Amino acid sequence: MRYRFGIDIDGTVTSPTSLIPHINEQFNTELTLDDIKEYDLTAALPHLPPGEFYRWYRTVEPKIYAASPVSDYAKQILDAWKERYELYYISARGEEVFDVTKNWFAEQAIHYDHIELIGSHRKIEAAKKHGVHLFFEDKHDNAVDIHEELDIPVLLFNTPYNQEPTPNGVIRVNNWLEADRWVQKEFIKQKA
Repeated sequence: MRYRFGIDIDGTVTSPTSLIPHINEQFNTELTLDDIKEYDLTAALPHLPPGEFYRWYRTVEPKIYAASPVSDYAKQILDAWKERYELYYISARGEEVFDVTKNWFAEQAIHYDHIELIGSHRKIEAAKKHGVHLFFEDKHDNAVDIHEELDIPVLLFNTPYNQEPTPNGVIRVNNWLEADRWVQKEFIKQKA
């Protein structure tokens, strides 16, 4: 049996710093990833009028996704997994950026078995529908909810914006090399 992995895209496969240069350019700031303490990016931009950030973001979203760098070691690890596991990407991106997303995967030569853009951060239904055995995420509440609802392990990519406590089934990793080590040692042991 090939196990199926549910994988978030932004901040997981793409670098969590992807948006920062665009934000700094647009809003004349000098933010770094360490300045982003909440998933809601507007918390790092308190001087902006309400709604301004999201109005801007909607106009540049395709450009940002197209230019997003791959997280360190993600391509290497995902390439190593493509023969052993089914790779299902489940993202909060909306369907309107499906072509941009698919083109990005092609340009980066990152394998996928399925890409689903659900237009919402609530990924439980998609993960359940596709019967994923393990999930990879950077958004804290998503990781906890997926673990608790589906009773599957979730690897949470450690960032300054997801430092809340986690239950035992949510495992923090700092990069894709650590994720691979956990999969090889712990996931396979659990499934044996």
